[in-house]
Formats: sequence, structure tokens, C-alpha cells
Amino acid sequence: MKYFFDVLKKYAVFNGRARRKEYWYFFLFNVLISFVVGFIAGATNTPFLGTIYSLALLLPGIAVAVRRMHDVDKSGWYCLIPIYNLVLACTEGTPGNNSYGPDPKKNGLDDEIEQLGSVLEN
Repeated sequence: MKYFFDVLKKYAVFNGRARRKEYWYFFLFNVLISFVVGFIAGATNTPFLGTIYSLALLLPGIAVAVRRMHDVDKSGWYCLIPIYNLVLACTEGTPGNNSYGPDPKKNGLDDEIEQLGSVLEN
């Protein structure tokens, strides 16, 4: 759920890079929440509820997809190529810095090491 909220915090950020983990967890939770919202909308006879949810998450969904393409050192426009974008979304990101920014995987590992160090100190 952390990655879902991380994507929402970067609501319309199209620059930078997104790890596979961030992209796919956002995708998973978005689908699960969509099912719940759809069920609630059907039970309460309010079909516009699903539409509102979809529109609210359209921009962050596009933004995280663009950042995912940046992680494999491709332009965000590759999101528009049907099968190839799925292949790129499943491909491991470019290690180290690329033309779109620093490696988010390395930065995430550094954060986890810091957290572990602070836990061990206490």
C-alpha cells in the first residue's frame, strides 16, 4: 500500500524514474480498489462513483507509467505502444544513473539500510 500512496504523492510528476515494484504495486492496488468501488457503486446504484475514481487516478496512472518507461531509459511516449510497453514495464530498470535521473532501486536500498541501522542502534 506504501507504493500506492507514493504514486499519489507524486500525482502529476512525469520526470524521474519509477521502479517495477512501485509501478506494479500501484497497478495491483488500483485494480483491487476499482473492484471495491465498482461493487459499492453497484450496490448503492451510483454508477458515477466508479467514473469519479477512474478520473481521479487517471493522471497518477499515466505519470507512474511514464516514470516506469524512464527507468528503462525510454521516452514516456513508449507507453502508447501496446505490447512493447508491457515488455518495458516488466524489464528491469537501467542500473545506475540514466538520462532521466538516479537509480530509484539504489535509493530505495539506501533508505532500507538506514532504517535497519536505526533499528539496530535502538
